[in-house]
Amino acid sequence: MVTNDGETQYIVDYPVAAKPVIYLYPENETDVHVELELTETELSTTYPKYNDGWDVVAYPDGTILNKADGSHHRYLFWDAVNCRTIFDLSKGFCVAGSDTESFLNEKLAYMGLTEDETNEFIVYWLPLMEHNKYNLISFQSDVYTDSAKLNITPAPDSMLRVFMTFVPLENSIDIEPQQLSTFERTGFTVVEGGGSNIQ
Repeated sequence: MVTNDGETQYIVDYPVAAKPVIYLYPENETDVHVELELTETELSTTYPKYNDGWDVVAYPDGTILNKADGSHHRYLFWDAVNCRTIFDLSKGFCVAGSDTESFLNEKLAYMGLTEDETNEFIVYWLPLMEHNKYNLISFQSDVYTDSAKLNITPAPDSMLRVFMTFVPLENSIDIEPQQLSTFERTGFTVVEGGGSNIQ
């Protein structure tokens, strides 16, 4: 961490894009093709297996049928290594580790995740965050979506991509609060949730 003219910047060495999961909610049973276009990271683990994309049948209740092997899923999972994206940490929230659960419940619901999506997000991230004294948390927007594009056919009517970065801290810091927006689900909806622990 370096401070330059009152601005805090974080120098990071190849963080990981961890557990982005993609939910598909079409209005009717729909054949869907999903591709990732990663420009500043390398794909690491996928489930189900990513073969130049995922070819699936998506159902209105969120169930996904993977055409390659006939398996059923709640979401498409991927992660990546050697992430060279320079994340924007100029605004965010400094949250005590013990307050992580309530913070994430509030913010994720406000942004538009369902209870099930929020639960799955928290179950993964809470163990990595609640035992830190503090966490600097910032939800990324264009800097993330521009470097990890989702190409989906047919094109969704609405898409929410939540990517949380956090930095474990020993002490509380002052940071300009991040303004978050609320997502409205219309038509064929795609939701993604993931994040990165920046050490």
